[in-house]
Amino acid sequence: MKAYVFPGQGAQFSGMGKDLYDQSEEAKKLFHQANEILGFNITDIMFEGTDEQLKQTNVTQPAIFLHSVILAKVLGDQFQPDMTAGHSLGEFSALVAAGAMKFEDGLKLVAARANAMQKACEAQPSTMAAVLGMEDAEVERICGEIDGVVVPANYNCPGQLVISGSVEAVEKACEALKEAGAKRALILPVGGAFHSPLMEPARAKLEAAIKATEINTPICPVYQNVVAKGVTDTNEIKTNLVNQLTGAVKWTQIMQQMIADGASEFIEVGPGKVLQGLVKKVDRAMPTASAEI
Repeated sequence: MKAYVFPGQGAQFSGMGKDLYDQSEEAKKLFHQANEILGFNITDIMFEGTDEQLKQTNVTQPAIFLHSVILAKVLGDQFQPDMTAGHSLGEFSALVAAGAMKFEDGLKLVAARANAMQKACEAQPSTMAAVLGMEDAEVERICGEIDGVVVPANYNCPGQLVISGSVEAVEKACEALKEAGAKRALILPVGGAFHSPLMEPARAKLEAAIKATEINTPICPVYQNVVAKGVTDTNEIKTNLVNQLTGAVKWTQIMQQMIADGASEFIEVGPGKVLQGLVKKVDRAMPTASAEI
């Protein structure tokens, strides 16, 4: 069974999507449509922008979504998923690629999500930190003992977890985690506490937009971040999408569940190879590949 996986924020690079634009008329049409929907030429930034320009949340998220979704569409009959999943932002790409959402609706939601997250970040100083070389349960326990908001946010693979919260609480947690034996507890250069209760203002804003968006039954189960299981029910998909902003990305659990459900190959659709590396941390023998036209 083929599992198609879609990357999240951090996979962007200058020049992303240019090969698709040059090689495919369908891709060109979709990129032009995206420029119109967003109200600015995101293609200029994707193809020729600096790393700094690509790092802006309102650019990064739509850019990665566009690269992933347009690639899936250009693959045509080659794209035959038995299951899909996306890491954080990538969940929107996975849903559009699996036919649960129209391209334009997905892009509008991603743009709204990026802007809402940006505003939530500006409202309160917050951050995230990568914790390496410690059991998930131990990280959860230590975060639970810290005063203030600090929670596990991204379960990336065994021994790699990202925590998220207020600057002070995350710094305190990093000290406590290192004392308890974590190999590393490193503050990340991000704008805010994604996938934590501090994203509540963004969740509330996005909820109305998600509720108003038409969701169709996908062509295969989409393994959603907050529940780490395959979902096809349209109401459940909406609920999980809303909860994703304040809930953890259970990527380790998603990969384990996909494998348990019969995944025999993982294909990464979009920029970079980060997700292939994470699959190998769960099952070294599992075949992985990048989607290519």
